[in-house]
Amino acid sequence: MPWLQIRLAITPDQAGALEDQLLELGAVSVTFMDAEDQPIFEPDLGTTPLWSHTHLLALFEDGTDAEAVLAHLKLLRGGELPERRIERIEDQDWERSWMDNFQPMHFGRRLWIVPSWHQAPEPDAVNLLLDPGLAFGTGTHPTTALCLEWLDGQELSGCTVLDFGCGSGILAIAALLLGAERAVGTDIDPQALDASRDNATRNGIDPARFPLYLPAALPPQPADVVVANILAGPLVQLAPQITALVKPGGRLALSGILAEQAGEVRAAYAEAFALDPTAEQDGWVRIGGVRR
Repeated sequence: MPWLQIRLAITPDQAGALEDQLLELGAVSVTFMDAEDQPIFEPDLGTTPLWSHTHLLALFEDGTDAEAVLAHLKLLRGGELPERRIERIEDQDWERSWMDNFQPMHFGRRLWIVPSWHQAPEPDAVNLLLDPGLAFGTGTHPTTALCLEWLDGQELSGCTVLDFGCGSGILAIAALLLGAERAVGTDIDPQALDASRDNATRNGIDPARFPLYLPAALPPQPADVVVANILAGPLVQLAPQITALVKPGGRLALSGILAEQAGEVRAAYAEAFALDPTAEQDGWVRIGGVRR
């Protein structure tokens, strides 16, 4: 079924009232999107920050009289409306559309990330079958790609790997398929642990080789290799905890970091690690090093 969409160009101070008024007028959903490609990073907990120039998108059932909605909205607001556009949105199978666009990807020399509904392009390569579900981590984002390429270049035979913020489990499972003896995953989101567990099963990983924990239950056992693809703020805040999870002589890879945040993150780890040069992709970076 098609939908009617009313798009309004708003400022953040207009958002709350307009959202309530449009829902009162029968909108089935109201969402906000950036009008000028302005990133917002690491908002404060409990806040929903908006861009200085925001588009409000109000979705109505097909057949709704858009002009009548706008006339009522004008009355509710008691004044002129923001710049607006009326659009017709054709319905589609959004899940199928996403699946069609998620294609196999090659990282480093050996590793392929293959959507679980695709055939592996190179059957003899290291193929990780992935269905991310509701968890972060497909390989399409530069931060994940940087970590996968780093793992592909490491000697992991006999190593224990810790994936700190495991999401879909993509990094830990890649490490296991690349030769690690054992991987441990931890994430604050229980759905991420479920996704990691499902993807491990999909790749024939013995659950004993890939235990999963919420952070409060994570055993304080240092690993040979630690990867943490989260955000710069938590990486800085958690530097003492993450450092303690890396064995002396062990290796660390950090990502989820914007290029302009690299200096702060490097400073938080420089005393405990001999850091490699920063690797960058599309404005995101990876910081690696060896525990002193």
